[in-house]
Amino acid sequence: MEQPKVLIVDLGSQYTLVIGRTIRELGFRTVIFSSQRAEKWLAINQPKAIILSGGSASVYEENAPTIPSVVLSAGVPVLGICYGMQLLAHILGGEVTSHRGNKEYGKAIVSFNSKDQLFLDLEGDNVVWASHGDSVTKLPFGFKAIAYSKESNNIAAMSNLEEKLWGIQFHPEVTHTDRGKAILWRFLTVICGCEADWEPKDAIAEIQNEVGQIADGNKFLIGFSGGVDSSTLSAILSPVLGRNLLAVTINTGALRMNEVEEIRANAKSTGVRLKVINASSRFQKAIGNTTHAEVKRKRFKKLYGRILEESARDFGADFIVQGSLATDIIESGKVGNAALIKSHHNVGLNLSVNELHPFRNIFKYEVRDLARALKLPVSIAERQPFPGPGLFLRVRGNPPRPDKLAITRWADAEVAKILKKFKLYDDLSQLIVGLNCTKAVGIKGDARVYGYVVDVRAVKTSDFMTARGCHFPDEVEAEICGTVTKHPKVVHVAFYPTNKPPATTEFE
Repeated sequence: MEQPKVLIVDLGSQYTLVIGRTIRELGFRTVIFSSQRAEKWLAINQPKAIILSGGSASVYEENAPTIPSVVLSAGVPVLGICYGMQLLAHILGGEVTSHRGNKEYGKAIVSFNSKDQLFLDLEGDNVVWASHGDSVTKLPFGFKAIAYSKESNNIAAMSNLEEKLWGIQFHPEVTHTDRGKAILWRFLTVICGCEADWEPKDAIAEIQNEVGQIADGNKFLIGFSGGVDSSTLSAILSPVLGRNLLAVTINTGALRMNEVEEIRANAKSTGVRLKVINASSRFQKAIGNTTHAEVKRKRFKKLYGRILEESARDFGADFIVQGSLATDIIESGKVGNAALIKSHHNVGLNLSVNELHPFRNIFKYEVRDLARALKLPVSIAERQPFPGPGLFLRVRGNPPRPDKLAITRWADAEVAKILKKFKLYDDLSQLIVGLNCTKAVGIKGDARVYGYVVDVRAVKTSDFMTARGCHFPDEVEAEICGTVTKHPKVVHVAFYPTNKPPATTEFE
């Protein structure tokens, strides 16, 4: 395949790969590089479009991310997003300042100049997603303002038609910006003249080709959770690797109700050989008495990697394959200068066996598209995600011992059953049921008792970078409360509809 025609320069944003995801969704392939690598790539490639990502820095900070001069001298249209807009203004002689009263986070209303090519025919007030403390307060020479924030009156977008430069202060790549895709489509097609060149089948072929190039004479082991990521990746690689691919499921003792049986069924659907390793006691010992989320993740990750290495040695594997997604890599702080949000058990294991992450540049919704293209069962393609450390992360306030895990496992199954009864479960992106072990007072059998609180949270999202928290109807919440508090050690149920951000999907 030809080189992609869209270059995204990563300036340290949590949303950099979301830009790539949204552009692929529109049908265009992208490459994402740091400034240094972008400079080298531009020396031998000619893209049609360059996009500068956002970032958490201020343009005036020492060692703030910047761009090579070739980006502005290549004669290619450039779109700066958030920090990318501020950087363009700063480099070209404008001014960027921080005003406490003009910071914008979350929903904002912006009025576009619909005569500009970028906003052509997008008239009226528009809902966008903002996340910035600094703003462009003085435009560089040759630029004009083409959008304003209705509440703060900040400059929300700017353009220089002669130099083919645009900047927007909000994030068109996230789903919460109503016309974000339309803006990116106009930039890529109307302004840059790009032609669509991406389909799910292309990703399948690319992954098979990438792994196929090193397949001869080598064995591969894949960490298999039975979820959509590891199942889809197994289905992609099975035809290429055959008997040289072994899937390994590690039963940590923190799985959900009947999950091992479900994992076996999903492995059968993908055509991969499966080995289940029971390591419950080893994980209990490794997690120990800690209640700290990151400590739990790190201890889990260390043992998870060790068991994978042991399994690889037993199989004689030359490579360990993981279904790590772009989201995992972003939140682990492995893309550009993105801040660490939380550790992921399958990223940065530093194993003695070579690791492969064929899904490293794609998102959950894209994996679901690949699963459908492969005609995998709906039970795989639409399966909700579940964190690698599993229920260990859903017991809060006490060490996640077997008795606490058992309550959490039971509550999770009961809540899911109720949501399925009311036909709500399939509309959720993820259901999170946890146990808060900070005891609360309650009344059972006319007696005052102290018991645990069951936490219930559900979100809807397309990429898990942003998410909307869900509210349930009163009758649904009432049935959940009535059912879950029948457990002798549970006295309260709490519901958490907070969006991401500021919350994350999981409690820990």
